[in-house]
Parts: sequence; structure tokens; C-alpha cells
Amino acid sequence: MSYLKDLKNICGINSYTQNKSGVDKVGAKMQEWMQAVGYETTTYNREHIGDHQLFKSKKVKGDKILLLGHNDTVFAPDTFEKFTSDDEWIYGPGVCDMKGGNIVALQALRNIFKTNGTIKNIDMLLVSDEETGSDDSKAVTLELAKDYDYCFVFEAAGKNLEVVTGRKGVGTWTITIKGRASHAGTSYDKGVNANLEASYKLQELTKLTDLEAGTTANVGKISGGIGANTISPRCELIVELRYTKNSEKARLLEALEHITKTSYVAGTTSTIDGLIQRDVMEPNPTQLEFVKKLEHIIGETIATEHRGGVSDANHMAGAGVVTTDGWGPFGDGDHTLHERALKSSFETRIAMMTKILQSHQINGCRF
Repeated sequence: MSYLKDLKNICGINSYTQNKSGVDKVGAKMQEWMQAVGYETTTYNREHIGDHQLFKSKKVKGDKILLLGHNDTVFAPDTFEKFTSDDEWIYGPGVCDMKGGNIVALQALRNIFKTNGTIKNIDMLLVSDEETGSDDSKAVTLELAKDYDYCFVFEAAGKNLEVVTGRKGVGTWTITIKGRASHAGTSYDKGVNANLEASYKLQELTKLTDLEAGTTANVGKISGGIGANTISPRCELIVELRYTKNSEKARLLEALEHITKTSYVAGTTSTIDGLIQRDVMEPNPTQLEFVKKLEHIIGETIATEHRGGVSDANHMAGAGVVTTDGWGPFGDGDHTLHERALKSSFETRIAMMTKILQSHQINGCRF
């Protein structure tokens, strides 16, 4: 399992999203390894974050595949940089989220290259800012999406090696409320309380939650006021919306606008700023039929699951590409100092992905 040495190599490089030099060092190692199996590299140079990388294979007629991952992690320098292992597990920053997944993809490609001597119609995109929302790389991903028929995303697998077929859409907004300040003791009636307006909006936003539909509305932060003796002239609400169905998206956006524009406390005015960061990855018949094809290729059932968290799979699925996620190893503790990945899941995932990609290669680049 020499690929675990490669994983140790890149996990030993701090690639916190804001650590451009570290992210680029990880990218340089991935480029070195990908070039060794015949890939050319297109680099999307960035000034303040790591460069995004597209590794390109030879193109022929047939289905085009994109393997998708990210080089960044959530760990700032000197917070979590140690790589260790025991008989069952490996521990370290990114071992499952998602340097481990990138290594699964890399090793499968190595296997294909060793057997065939060339790789066709299978590209790989590694972005550098997934952990902060892919605000920069989103445009790159969506522009490239039109060139591909299928996308495999290498975020961590489920506990039973489930493949992810659905992810919630997510958006974040800030609602800014303006009132009018006044002395709470001498001029109470002259003030317009922005905090009071926020309390009404908080309740209305919370009512948007529909757990049966998989929809949540969370006002995660409220900031307002000057002090106990002053009627609050300003307040901010930071709200996140998540949804599992496209039909819910329209309802939520309409309600969000209505709640913002409505003045529950006379004299207040409100504005809103924000966006949907990642649209919903909603399971669909074409995707599920594709999973059945993959089951036939590997000769076993593929368990599937939906997740409330988001990934760049949301972008590809939203662009109409047949997308599945969770092709990395199984692990847990991601985003914590206890992140780990199960050694045996690497073997299973690499074998599975090798069969899938090899089938694509030997069948004229078609599934």
C-alpha cells in the first residue's frame, strides 16, 4: 500500500485554505504524480488562495468523465499536522476530507495506466477553496461542467461505504435592520427598536423549517444594539437555509424576500445580502440508473445515502452532469483534531473505482 506513503506526504503539508503556499505545494505533488500517468495540467492561477488544477487526459469519442476533489483543509498552520497510524486507522489532517479521496482517485488512475499504457476521456479537477464554500472555484467548476457526461466526487464514503446521491442546497444571507436610536429612559417613545424587529423576523424565519421536507432555516447569529439604556438603531441577522428539493428553493427565496421587506415594527427598514452557495443535489432517475450500471460493472450492490452537508458535487449536479459523491475512503472526525480514515476502505474503494474506470476504457469510453 505504497499510496499511503503518498497520503502521508501530502498530509504533512499544511494546506489550510488561506495558506496559499501550502495548498500549492500539495498541488505540485499531485501534478507530479498525475503527469507520471500521462496527464497534462491546466493551472488556474490565483493570487490569494491556492491555484486550481485541471489534469487532462487524451480525448476521443465517447463519454467524458471528471474526477473531482479539493486540496485544501480546514486546519490552520500548527493546529493539526501530525500523521499517524495503527493496524486499522490512519490519522491526520485531510486523511478522509479529502486528501484521502484524492489518493483513491490517483491510485485508480495508476492502475488503469499500468494496464493500458494510456488514459482517455478521464480528467481530474482539484480546487483549492472547497472548505470555505468554493466561492472562487465555483465559476471554474461550472464552466468545465459542460464538457463532461459523468462526475465522480471523492469526498469520504459513508460508514458502510455508501455513495452519496443527494446533498442539500445551502445559502447564507445577512438581513440588516435599521431603526432609530433614542434614550431608553427619557425618550423611549421616540426610538424605533431594530432588535425588536429582529425578534419578529427570527420567528418568521424559523417557521420556514419543514423537517419532513428536509428544509431547515437557522438564524445562527444576531448582532444589534448599543447598550441597555439605548433603543437599538441597528441589528443584523445571519440566516442559513438548507433544502433537499428544488421545489422548496422557490418557496424559501420568496419567503425570505417577504420577511425582509415586511416591517413588523413600524418605522424599521431592512435590506438583505447573500446568495445560494451550492444548489441542491437532488437524486434523479438518470443518476440512479447510472448507479445500477456501476453495480453491474463491479458485481455488487452499491449502498447510497443522502447528506445534509454540501460539496462541489452540488455544482456538477446542478449543471446537469450525472454526479455521484462519496467515492473516497470511510473516515470520521473530519474538521476535528480526531480525523481518521479506515485503512481497509482505501483498498475497497480503489478496487471499485479501478473496475469502473477500466470498464469505461475497454468499452470504447462508454458506460
